[in-house]
Amino acid sequence: EKRNDAMKGQLILIPGRSSKQGVGLNKGKLKEEYIRVTTTLELSAEDALENGLETADIVKISNHIGETEVQVKVLKEGKLPVGYAFIPYGPPSSNLFDGETCGTGMPASKGMTIDIKFIKKGVKKKTTLPPKTAIG
Repeated sequence: EKRNDAMKGQLILIPGRSSKQGVGLNKGKLKEEYIRVTTTLELSAEDALENGLETADIVKISNHIGETEVQVKVLKEGKLPVGYAFIPYGPPSSNLFDGETCGTGMPASKGMTIDIKFIKKGVKKKTTLPPKTAIG
């Protein structure tokens, strides 16, 4: 599904809770796990391709309220609808929220349009397995 050129570089942001964000929150907001999770923007494979982005790239996302830099994670096809991006709640996503809560205590955060701009190539972390040990 292709979007028209006027929308290229724009996505609908859906911030929310994730299990990894919840685990990181319980371990502490200053811990690397929480920071890594809350600074990761998930994109569909189609949107990543359309915007020339790959996993680990650093992008600036912004709207009329604010901006923040985050790292991209490209999801497998079909995991996220084209035109949408997901980010777990945290300090980076909060930079894009209006302070108005309409008495709920939680600012409106769903479905905001964001601009996305490539900043720099990121470094993909290689998964390292523990060394094999000799048994018996």
